[in-house]
Amino acid sequence: MRIAVLDDDRLLLEMMERVIHEMGNTCQLYETGQACLQGLRRETFDMLIVDWELPDTSGPEVIRWARQHLDASLPILFITHRSEERDIVEGLQCGADDFMTKPVRVAELKARMHALLRRAYPECTDDVQTFGPYTFTRSSLSVTFGGKEVVLTYREFALALLLFQNAGRLMSRDHLREAVWGQNSEVLSRTLDTHVSRLRQVLQLRPGNRYSIAAVYGLGYRLDSHEI
Repeated sequence: MRIAVLDDDRLLLEMMERVIHEMGNTCQLYETGQACLQGLRRETFDMLIVDWELPDTSGPEVIRWARQHLDASLPILFITHRSEERDIVEGLQCGADDFMTKPVRVAELKARMHALLRRAYPECTDDVQTFGPYTFTRSSLSVTFGGKEVVLTYREFALALLLFQNAGRLMSRDHLREAVWGQNSEVLSRTLDTHVSRLRQVLQLRPGNRYSIAAVYGLGYRLDSHEI
């Protein structure tokens, strides 16, 4: 999972980054609301964590923008020094899914993040997942469709499953590279393109079929579903 964190406390951001990596996820850190909004316009994320008090805007304003312009199912966690009931109500009413008060306790943070991600993406823990005529089996790294089984490499399988899980959603190149190859990977763009090209071929993800992979110039890829 790829998580965006917005807070102007550098020490807290470093702690959040460490915790998110320990959970097996990647993250992008932002210290101002404007920087975060620019990132949300360009990139795709699976979760958003937002502080209330920011140097240039407020957490509620960022969350309201996210709810108006991003996927409605995106889980959002509010983290703030505020603890009055009216603040909690305002935080939830503006669109947050959960609310944590500072100082942040690591065990509680992990538990709340796990709960939000599990609720938003329950399919990510299943060994077998089906999308139309395609059946993905994690344990064998195989995809079955049209009466045949295709065994993929680990990277190919991870990339294909990520695209199917987000069908209809534009996935940025950075998101795909980080999710499949890891945040610190120096994988080249042509490596991603080569993997996408192979998936188009072996899984028949071309226009005219039930599913096809569309390239959005300068941004990334999107798996489109078509009624046949």
